[in-house]
Amino acid sequence: MLRTSALVHSVWVMIFAVLAVAAVQTSPALAQDSEAEAETAAEVEVAPVLTPEERKEMRDNPANTLHLDLSTGGRVTIQLYPDVAPKHVERIQTLVQQGFYDGIVFHRVIDGFMAQTGDPTGTGQGGSSMPDLEEEFNRIPHLRGSVSMARTNDPNSANSQFFIVFYPRFSLDNKYTNFGRVKAGMQYVDLINRGEPPAQPSRIIQASLASQNKPMPNFAQPVDDEPVITVDDLNAPIG
Repeated sequence: MLRTSALVHSVWVMIFAVLAVAAVQTSPALAQDSEAEAETAAEVEVAPVLTPEERKEMRDNPANTLHLDLSTGGRVTIQLYPDVAPKHVERIQTLVQQGFYDGIVFHRVIDGFMAQTGDPTGTGQGGSSMPDLEEEFNRIPHLRGSVSMARTNDPNSANSQFFIVFYPRFSLDNKYTNFGRVKAGMQYVDLINRGEPPAQPSRIIQASLASQNKPMPNFAQPVDDEPVITVDDLNAPIG
């Protein structure tokens, strides 16, 4: 009698153990938790969190400072954010080093909103020969002076066009890749001619990285395709 009871007890213990293992293996909640933990670990591995010192050191690199010499009369200095938008910053750096932006106009400029450039055709439909970029949306707000990448309705369509924000526009946050901000020369951005497109568009005379040590152009010289008027022209007889 005791042996039979012990045997039955052992059988029930085995049954409960099998059921418990099955429940653990098939539990959706536990499976989701494991997937979430794996995803978090992957994010940490791919994009480690930078300390304030590491972020400052990265941004202080001269290669991460962009200069735009504008036809409005001065140099605009932009701090790039490679710590939050590395692929977009790399694209800008590559195109700048190729001289891609030199001479390109601001083809879409909306008063109170932003000034857009970066299209070699000046129509808003063009870009570089490089492939489009995957989005790098981030939490940095679009404030006055923010520099962000233009795109179509496709989030992964940014290429070479970018815009500079005149006034805060938080509706753009997490929808456009914010990759830098003007830290000097915003007054020259304010002077960019408005229009979609402007009748007389302002242009980027020269784009360079601080690491290139390019001097500013002579802004006293005419920068648009207008004829030079000399003293002899003024004194020439009429007719």
